[in-house]
Formats: sequence, structure tokens, C-alpha cells
Amino acid sequence: MSELSDRILALSKPYLGPAAESFLARQCKGHLSIEMTALTSAHLKDLAAWVERSGGLIMDAPKAAELGKKIAAM
Repeated sequence: MSELSDRILALSKPYLGPAAESFLARQCKGHLSIEMTALTSAHLKDLAAWVERSGGLIMDAPKAAELGKKIAAM
């Protein structure tokens, strides 16, 4: 993985646990049309929005929003 994707994964693990990597990979591939390893800072705003939307389906919406904001701020 890239340094950026590693940082995002580390940030996401407390929120998503062992599902973090597969969740993020699905968001990247399905919504951004890239592999997680190809993430750049230009993708962060869109990734954050999708993490907030999709994450809200599997965890508390406020926690998903918090994670999205942290990703956007990276």
C-alpha cells in the first residue's frame, strides 16, 4: 500500500475494526474507480464523503461522519 492509504487504514481501524481494509477498498474501487493503493490527496474529499455515507449504514452515523471529517482533513 501507499503511505497515504496506510495512514487512512490506520485512522479507520478504530472505527471499522478488522473490516477497515475491505471497506476502504470497496469505497475506492466502487465509487472512485481506483485501487486503494492509488489514493492521492486529490481523492480524499470524495473518499471522505463516501466513507460518511456508506459507513453510516454499518455504524453510528455520527461516528461515520467523524471518520469522514478526519479523512478529509488528512
